[in-house]
Amino acid sequence: MIRRRAALLAALLFSTAPAHAHEPARQAAAPAAPSTADLLVPPADAQRYVVVSQAGEHGTAAAWRLPDGSLAHRFSMNLRGQLFELDQTTRLGANGLPERIVVRGFTPGGDAGELFEVRDGVARWRNKVENASAPFDGRAFYSAYGGPWSANAIFAEALYRAPNRTLRMLPSGEARMVKLVDVPVGGGATAKTVTAWSIEGLGLEPLPVLLNQDGSFFAFVVYGMGMLPREYAGDLLKIQRAQIDALTARSPEIARRFGQVSPVPVAFTNVRMFDAEGKRFVGGQTVVTNGRTIAAVGPAASVRVPANARVIDGRGKTLTPGLWDAHMHVGSDRQGLMLLSMGETSARDPGANVQATELRRKRVAAGQLLFPTVYSSVLIDGKGPLQAQGGLSVSSVEETLAAVRRAKDSGFTGVKFYTSMKPEWLWAGVAEAKRLGLHVHGHIPATLRAKDVIARGYDEITHINFVMMQALPDSVVDVSNGIARFEGPGRYAKDVDLDAEPMRSLVAEMARRGTVVDPTLVTFEGLYVPENGDLSPAYAPFVGTMPPQAERGFREGGFKPPAGVTRADYRASFAKLVQLTKKLHDANVPIVAGTDGGGLELVRELELYVRAGMTPAQALATATIAPARLAGVGGTTGSIAVGKEADLVLVDGDVSAEIGALRRTQWVMSDGALMNADELRRAAGFSGAPK
Repeated sequence: MIRRRAALLAALLFSTAPAHAHEPARQAAAPAAPSTADLLVPPADAQRYVVVSQAGEHGTAAAWRLPDGSLAHRFSMNLRGQLFELDQTTRLGANGLPERIVVRGFTPGGDAGELFEVRDGVARWRNKVENASAPFDGRAFYSAYGGPWSANAIFAEALYRAPNRTLRMLPSGEARMVKLVDVPVGGGATAKTVTAWSIEGLGLEPLPVLLNQDGSFFAFVVYGMGMLPREYAGDLLKIQRAQIDALTARSPEIARRFGQVSPVPVAFTNVRMFDAEGKRFVGGQTVVTNGRTIAAVGPAASVRVPANARVIDGRGKTLTPGLWDAHMHVGSDRQGLMLLSMGETSARDPGANVQATELRRKRVAAGQLLFPTVYSSVLIDGKGPLQAQGGLSVSSVEETLAAVRRAKDSGFTGVKFYTSMKPEWLWAGVAEAKRLGLHVHGHIPATLRAKDVIARGYDEITHINFVMMQALPDSVVDVSNGIARFEGPGRYAKDVDLDAEPMRSLVAEMARRGTVVDPTLVTFEGLYVPENGDLSPAYAPFVGTMPPQAERGFREGGFKPPAGVTRADYRASFAKLVQLTKKLHDANVPIVAGTDGGGLELVRELELYVRAGMTPAQALATATIAPARLAGVGGTTGSIAVGKEADLVLVDGDVSAEIGALRRTQWVMSDGALMNADELRRAAGFSGAPK
C-alpha cells in the first residue's frame, strides 16, 4: 500500500542491518518525539529539495551545516494524509563517518526518535525497533533506521569516497557502489551532467542514487518517486529512463540463462496436482509439457511419458498452476527473479508507473527481460495535496477522460481510480473506461460508498477496508484520501455486524453483480496487528535469507493507533476484516489474492484466507484460476489442463494440508521455460530457501 512504498524509500533506502548485538549496559535514551513546530527550521541558504512523482509534489527536504560543523536535515512529506515530519543532526568523525546521529519527529508508525553515538570504542543505538551496541573500529557506517531522505546523502558520499567504493555496515552487511550512466540535466544556466550510481548489497534490488561529478550528492529517483533540487524536478522521468536503460544492460544475460523453453518434453510424475477448475487436489497424477504448452494430464499409471522427456519425480510434492499476485507493485527489473522464485508467473500491477511499465513491456517482448506476465492499470486521482504518488493527476472531467484514453492507448488493461476523485470526474471516467473495454477498479472516493461505485460500473473494489466502509460513519467516508481511510476502519470495524444492514444487502448486491474484491488482508495485518519491533508474519519465513538491510524493515510495526484507540482495537478490527472476506467468499463474491506488496507476501495472504475458514483449495483458487479469469486469460492459463500454457510450480509438501508449503518452491515453469527455484533465489539475492 502507500506505506509499503513509503517505507521502502523512507526506511529502507540506505538504512542498515537489524541489531543482533547484545543489549548495552549503558544506553542513552532516544529523544522524545517533538511537535512539528519544535523541529529544525532550515536557514535561507540551505540546500533544498522537493519530493515528487509524475503526479506532482508530495513534500520538501533541506540540508545544511550547523555552526558546530554537524550536518542538519529537515524532511516533510504528505502521502495522501500520511504525514512524515523529521529532522536529523549528524556529527562526523575524522574519517567522515557518523559518530553521533539524532533523529526526531514522527511518521504514521509513530515516534521516529533515534539516537546513535560512539563512546569508548563502542557504538550504541536505539530506535523504535532496536536497542543495541557493538564494538566500533571507526570503519563501519551506521545509517539511521528511518531518518530524513536527504540525510542519505551522507551515506552516498561516504560510499563514493570509500576504497573500492565499498563500505562495511554496522552491525552487519556490506554496501558497494557501481557506476550506471552519466545523465545531462537542467537547461541553460542550470545545465550540467550528473552520474547515476547503483548501490548494491543492501536489498534484493539495486538502489540508484545521483551524484555530482565531484561525488557530492545530487538527488535520487527510485520506484517512480524522487527527491531533487526544485530546479531539476522536471527531469524526474528523464532520470528514471536513463537509470532503467542502464540497469537493463544486465537483464539479457538472466533471460538467456533462465528463460529458454525446454528443448525436450518435461514430465512431472506422481504429483499431487491442484485442479484449480474443480478446487480440489488430486493425487497420483503426471503432467507432461511440450514446448510452451501442457501436453498431457492424468493418472500416473495411464499418462505416457515421452522417451526423450526430462522426468521430475513429484512424490511427496504438489504441482500447482503458476501463481498470481492480483495486486502487487513492480519496483525494478530485478524483481522478476524474486517473483518467479516464489512461483509467481503472473501478476497484476494496479497503479503502475506508466513510463517504467511501457519500457519493461518492450524488453519482455524482445526477449531481453525475464519477468512474470504482468497486467497493469493506470492510477488516476484528483490533483491536489493528497494526490496519489505515481499516478496521473486530474482536475476536470476533460483531464479524466484524457487520462483514461492514455491508459488505453498505452496498452494498459485497466484503470484504478483513487480517493481524491470528485464524483463527477469519477463517473465520466468510469463510463469512458467501460466504453474502451478497460477493467475498472480502485479505491472509493470521499463521500461515496461501495454501493455507489458498483452501481456506476466498478468491476472490482480494491482493499477490504473499502468494502467495510459501507457501514462506517460519515466522519470517515467523507474525508478525502487520507489516513482516515486506515484509522476509520481500525476504529470502527470491530463493532460492525456483518449480518445486519448495511453489510447484508451490500454483500448480496456484490454477489448478484459479480463484483470482484481484492482484499489485501496481509497489508491490513501489517498496519493493524504488530507493534514496532514485532516481526511481521508475512516476512518471518524469509529472515536469514535476505540481505540484512532488507530484513531490518520486517520489524517496522503497524500504524500508531490514534487517540482513543488501542492496538487491541486495531487487532479486533483486523479480525473483523478477515471475517468479512470469508463472508464475501461464502456468498460467491469473487475473491482474488493480492498483497499490495512486492511479491513476498502472497503465501501469507493465502494463509489468512485459510485462517478465515477457506479450505486450502479454495484459497489457492484465488491465486490461480480466479485472477486469470479476471484478466481475461482463464482459457489459456490459471489451471492445469491440456493445451494451456505451461505455467507450473512444483513445491515440496502437501499444500492440501499446509498452504504455507507453497513457499517451498523447487521447480518453476513459466511459458515453457523450466527453472530451478534455488537457482532463481540465488540470482535474486536470497541466501537460501524460506523457512
